[in-house]
Amino acid sequence: QVRLVESGGGLVQSGGSLRLSCAASGFRFSDYRMSWYRQAPGKQRESVAVISSDGSVRDYVDSVKGRFTISRDNGKNTVALQMNSLNFEDTAVYYCYARKGPRDFAWGQGTQVTVSS
Repeated sequence: QVRLVESGGGLVQSGGSLRLSCAASGFRFSDYRMSWYRQAPGKQRESVAVISSDGSVRDYVDSVKGRFTISRDNGKNTVALQMNSLNFEDTAVYYCYARKGPRDFAWGQGTQVTVSS
């Protein structure tokens, strides 16, 4: 059974940091590209960061470049998102996403990040 479980969300003051983690199980983690998405109230879900299956390639949405870092540990089947210099616009539910192909993907249940101004 494919399972993605996020943790690490919470309430943080503007300028603060959080580290999200996603634990994967039920599939061959090292074969999958992993991403973090977020969805703010009233907005569409957007891709925040993506990392290739071997961790060699990373990409970020412009709004988080220089502040967020995605990483993965294929030995522990985990992917993390280090978020620094958080601001109010980063408030959203953050989702872990695994993808191998157009019909081979999975979502986590999400974790809430709230940044107070």
